Amino acid sequence: MMTGDSISESESTAVGRVYLVGSGPGDPELMTVKAKRLLESADVILHDKLPGPEILNQLPDEACEDVGKRAGGERTTQEYTNQRMVELAREGKTVARLKGGDPFVFGRGGEEAEYLAAHGVPFEVVPGVSSAVAGPAVAGIPLTHRDHASSVSFVTGHEDPTKDDSAVDWAALAATGGTIVVLMGVGKLPEYTGALLDAGMAPGTPVALVERATWPTQQIACGTLDTAVDARDRAGIEPPAITVVGAVAATRERVREFLANGSTGQNREDDR
Repeated sequence: MMTGDSISESESTAVGRVYLVGSGPGDPELMTVKAKRLLESADVILHDKLPGPEILNQLPDEACEDVGKRAGGERTTQEYTNQRMVELAREGKTVARLKGGDPFVFGRGGEEAEYLAAHGVPFEVVPGVSSAVAGPAVAGIPLTHRDHASSVSFVTGHEDPTKDDSAVDWAALAATGGTIVVLMGVGKLPEYTGALLDAGMAPGTPVALVERATWPTQQIACGTLDTAVDARDRAGIEPPAITVVGAVAATRERVREFLANGSTGQNREDDR
């Protein structure tokens, strides 16, 4: 086991390989065949909680290391995870770094890839179905629609807190139009809906929130830009969840009666 923050420079004769694996949104059937195969054969699986309970419960306990949040608010630092991947690979291990969704969509996969490359560790990226796409889809919301949206903007609602200023230009997004998908932004919903309203976006712009898309506990709440916070609170929407802003969010109302996969779990609705 690694001690401190340093990485030993001694390497085994055969350096292992790290796989940055996207697990998809949480439904085990939405994992790729390759991801499933790698999880079954990996020596060590470094995972957090975002892959979802159904996927995590299927993993072999003896191979798993939890590098996510723990009880009491404790969490594994990104620095430790980076170092642990290198340490295990230098021991000749095959490592699956399991992430929710897609590893390169707000999943720090890019940071981890750079770290591995800087330390001479071979790696491979295994894409997954991102919740940015899956969340709206299971709710019956198309991100693009010939009548409503010809562009999509993906935005994080949880930027690095050490940054001096936000890199998200909400005014520009409001002016661009199309569909806006916010990941990890439930807690800051008042801030960015307010920013969009201040930028001139219509108060009646449809908004949908999808919590734990494809999980057994999936929930969906719908409202408008000026009622989204109330809709969130009435439905009890909590992280992890995605927010869809734009005309396409209103299409759910026209299809939900016939939408089987959008009505699973504790699906609760807020009418506009």
